[in-house]
Amino acid sequence: MREIIFFILLFISTLLSTAHEYRNILQQKIEAVDLKNILVLNQKWIKYPKYTDREGWDRLSGDSKNEIIQNGEKARGYEWKVIKATDYLEFARSGSRQTMEDPFGANNKALTNLVLAELTEGKGRFTDQIINGVWYTCEMTSWALSAVVGLPSFKDNIIDLTTGDLGSFLAWTYYFLKDELDRVNPLVSERLRENIQRRILDPYMSRDDFWWQAIHTTPETMVNNWNPWCNFNVLSCFLLIENDPVKLAEAVYKTMISVDKYMNYVKEDGACEEGPSYWGLAAGKLYDYLQLLNTATAGQVSVIDMPLIRNMGEYIVNSYIGDGWVVNFADASARGGGDKGLIFRYGKAVHSSEMQQFAAWLNGKDKKSDYDAGRDMYRTLENLYCHEDLANTQAALPQINSVWYPQTEFCYMHDQSGFFFAAKGGHNNESHNHNDVGSFILYFNQIPVIIDAGVGIYTRQTFSSERYSIWTMQSDYHNLPMINGVPQSPGAQYKAEGASFDVKRSRFSLGLAKAYPDEAAVEKWERSYLLESKSGLTIQDEFRLSETKKLNQVNFLTWAKPDISVPGMVILEKDGTTLKMIYNADQFTPDVKGIPLTDKRLSNVWGEQIYRLSLNARKMQLQGKYVFTIHQNIGK
Repeated sequence: MREIIFFILLFISTLLSTAHEYRNILQQKIEAVDLKNILVLNQKWIKYPKYTDREGWDRLSGDSKNEIIQNGEKARGYEWKVIKATDYLEFARSGSRQTMEDPFGANNKALTNLVLAELTEGKGRFTDQIINGVWYTCEMTSWALSAVVGLPSFKDNIIDLTTGDLGSFLAWTYYFLKDELDRVNPLVSERLRENIQRRILDPYMSRDDFWWQAIHTTPETMVNNWNPWCNFNVLSCFLLIENDPVKLAEAVYKTMISVDKYMNYVKEDGACEEGPSYWGLAAGKLYDYLQLLNTATAGQVSVIDMPLIRNMGEYIVNSYIGDGWVVNFADASARGGGDKGLIFRYGKAVHSSEMQQFAAWLNGKDKKSDYDAGRDMYRTLENLYCHEDLANTQAALPQINSVWYPQTEFCYMHDQSGFFFAAKGGHNNESHNHNDVGSFILYFNQIPVIIDAGVGIYTRQTFSSERYSIWTMQSDYHNLPMINGVPQSPGAQYKAEGASFDVKRSRFSLGLAKAYPDEAAVEKWERSYLLESKSGLTIQDEFRLSETKKLNQVNFLTWAKPDISVPGMVILEKDGTTLKMIYNADQFTPDVKGIPLTDKRLSNVWGEQIYRLSLNARKMQLQGKYVFTIHQNIGK
């Protein structure tokens, strides 16, 4: 239980995070007392065809119809998996989340395929198996994950991400299929309705202490992507289930207050702290929430046209490097691109041609079906609804020379010779934080050169007091110095200073001294990155220490195995591309360490091994300057 408690506390940590900007955007739009007068009641806001509208479902499913039905047919004989008490306990015992999550996810996947197939075909072939899945799901003590609740208590109803997801999905199931379920036995829909009421509607309204609600925030409170994600699910459940106008208005307004807390926390530049892998579950979930709220109020509560919302959307376009690679800081993977249907709809809503064309480019590149959003029925329906528009949109990749996010302190630069550079400032208590203030990545012709490894499969360690014992979280496994043998520390007090971007010179600079604890004895460590087409990337560190304790070490993570056979030079060769790093051989002795990747989440991106290049200072000095250049290996 200790590990479970720490998991929760890690997310609600209030350790000196960046102050909020109290915009309260949604509450500025309408008073609570007026909301009930504009809400569209009795599910009349829904634009999708009813179950009995066979022509409507033929149009909606389009050319995905056969695939949807085939997926349902595969689940007709599915054996529902029992999630045992010991499966929940395994998280505390070994740290494994998968023991509980894998069978849980398989059940949810089967049920979503069955429901969507029945809606698409409309012949009742899948109804009995849907009833089995619904009945089994209602039998569960909790819909929350073992990583959140451990062994779930029957005394409490916790709304976490999966509880909300399942509640929303089952609310759609109730809306579409209630009459069909009643034809078999009314107890099924009655029980389904009661479960949604007891697990979602009642606890949301009776409590304000779910940490993700952020009702009682202070300027130091972190508000992450759980907020829009959970609130979107709650809003969906109320709009699909609750028909009392007073109760509905009260619930909707409470979600507005909560989501305002997230929009107060997000920086005006719109960058996603968690990285592109989480964009769809952060900015993307905020978009889903805002779009649903807009629809349910007949457009009278709409903030989608605000610059903040557009900035948050276009982050996903700006962070695309090419060939499936993306800028990855924190827990994000270096591989991705995004949910093309979501990017398209978001882009259309905020009038971003860049987002719409990027989504169309992803759609043309990825021939896989674009409708399936798993247990997120809303996104699945929306994907089907916009499929033709997406297919008919002109495709284009973003053409961006540089992007600067001044509040989040992300800097991207792209030059004509083929280099793509990204670096960050910020602090070490960001959402899904790594100790990486000042770190950077470098690509050449869309091939990773200097990398950020990302994160491995989530375990108990990942969100616990042991988080920073994991090597991927540590600054000495990012592209940063070890000062006096000391790495960076976690906490918002460990931060960059004076981060700035000179767009004319293509130069990003920041102070790193305050990202290190007192033991590092560093008074000044100014790092700058200069990207020039002819010279490549120049990294410069100027420093001053109050005392010397150990030799400094400057580390770089690489995809290619570094060749350090020539003093003062490192050769990095990968996939036919060769780059050269130059350093002062009088200052440093190089060392290379192979890092075997036994974690599938990492090896699926990088293969079996990556490398750490360490440049170890030859002498201790109180002040000095280090310069490193990385450029094309022309004329070997």
